[in-house]
Amino acid sequence: MAAKMTAPELMEFLATVFPQVKDDFEIEEIGDMRVRVRMKIADRHLRPGGTVSGPSMFALADCAVYMAVLAMIGPQALAVTTNCSMDFMRKPAAETDLIADCRLLKLGRVLAVGDVLIYSEGVEAPVARASMTYSIPPR
Repeated sequence: MAAKMTAPELMEFLATVFPQVKDDFEIEEIGDMRVRVRMKIADRHLRPGGTVSGPSMFALADCAVYMAVLAMIGPQALAVTTNCSMDFMRKPAAETDLIADCRLLKLGRVLAVGDVLIYSEGVEAPVARASMTYSIPPR
């Protein structure tokens, strides 16, 4: 399935309906049923122990799936998370951006299921993995 929105179109839409994301996230790539998103790590994302907090990694995974869904279906702001399972596998570096590689495994009329691998930039092994389900509002 070809994307209905480009990265600049999607970021412009998000700046209007979900302005909180513009400071933290940057869409690096949109493809068929996939998106790559960068989280620009700042002090507000860190926890004691010199690592990125779990809630920040959850936000990255959640926003990556949201962006992937919108990229494929077009601007529908009310798609919402209905389920999430997340595994934290390694300690991410505190001064390094995180990269989320998200692919949609299913994109139906009502539900979308996405899989996200999160990496510290420049590190081959993922630091976290998330599986998320989104509910898509009726048109």
